Amino acid sequence: MASTIKRASARSKHGWRACAALVLATTALACSSAALAQNDDKVKAGLALWRGSGCADCHGAFANGEKQRDESPSGANLRTTRLDAGALKRVISCGRPGAEMPAFDERASTCSGQAGGELYPAPRTLTADEVDAVVAYLQARIVGRGRISKAECLAYYDDQPDWCEEYK
Repeated sequence: MASTIKRASARSKHGWRACAALVLATTALACSSAALAQNDDKVKAGLALWRGSGCADCHGAFANGEKQRDESPSGANLRTTRLDAGALKRVISCGRPGAEMPAFDERASTCSGQAGGELYPAPRTLTADEVDAVVAYLQARIVGRGRISKAECLAYYDDQPDWCEEYK
């Protein structure tokens, strides 16, 4: 009888642990789904900011260095950059004196460690949250992505298929 009680108790503990593990896994999945949806919203906001803040004027619609406006400086090809999120945020916020990269943070004069030189004028300023959204967009869809895809072109040009025929 004592061994039967021990086995039942062991099964109960095992069942409890399995149930707890299932609850934790379900909670983690729900949280990660919510975080994924939030990040997707941030990436979409970053794309809108990329289009509307003058980024494409210098870097190109797909951040490949093929500028959209002849009078703009030539921006770096961000598809091949090795900058991480922190470095991207710093460059977008503080600019690069002498490299024609404007500072998009209105407080850029407070950026420490900047080499001397004039900053190219930014078409507008961005809040810290907006800079974070641009960085999220760059990391999700640009940095390290290689060739431009048709899906990327359609996302940028709001599903205008005629404009994206050259991409596969």
